[in-house]
Amino acid sequence: MSSLKPIILWGHNIGPNPLKIHIILEELNIPFEHKIVPGEDMKKEPFININPNGRVPAIEDPNTGITLWESGAIIEYIIDNYDKEHKLSYGTSPEKYLIQQWIAFQISGQGPYYGQAVWFYRVHHEKLQSAIDRYVKEMERVRSVLDLHLSKSPSGWLVGDKMTVADLDWIIWEQIATLLMSFMDINLEGKYPYYDAWYKKLLERPIVKKVVAMRTEGLMQSELAKAEEIAKKA
Repeated sequence: MSSLKPIILWGHNIGPNPLKIHIILEELNIPFEHKIVPGEDMKKEPFININPNGRVPAIEDPNTGITLWESGAIIEYIIDNYDKEHKLSYGTSPEKYLIQQWIAFQISGQGPYYGQAVWFYRVHHEKLQSAIDRYVKEMERVRSVLDLHLSKSPSGWLVGDKMTVADLDWIIWEQIATLLMSFMDINLEGKYPYYDAWYKKLLERPIVKKVVAMRTEGLMQSELAKAEEIAKKA
């Protein structure tokens, strides 16, 4: 990988979707530069020219000239182009397609539901308990799907006999869900034991630890900035 030019990863150090790309790039030892895009600049030029949807992550790969946005598409691109030895993937069937299946479920099931749970509990301007209850229930339902599948997996991983991008794709959102449930005094300890073992293994990965710590620091900085802004207006 030493001859490669660094991939530019556009994102931030708080939200989960850029961070899951960050984890995968580091796990594969691919050179990259993580450029932070402030929230107020995501729907303005020049970033809007990179992603017309005004969201992160997005990547620019100077080695191929490709610009991509949407995390699922980015992950599949990285695997196809930079995981030739299948460190985090498989080149065989059905494993290759099972990985795509779990990435699709993460995109359609985990991300939107968990994101809405966070929004209605932490951000929305009024408390809508029915919305909070719906999305928290969906968080647990998704967790139960993972647990059921993992209970039948001899390796304890989502696909095959090793950790793949199918697993890494989930970890940051799962960490967010665990924190949110702790804020809400929801205790699921022991209810989903196969999930718990899988989650623990992922959190023990050095790169995952590093990125989770980076996110925690980013959240602390964000909260401090908000407090300072409020103090200025007081």
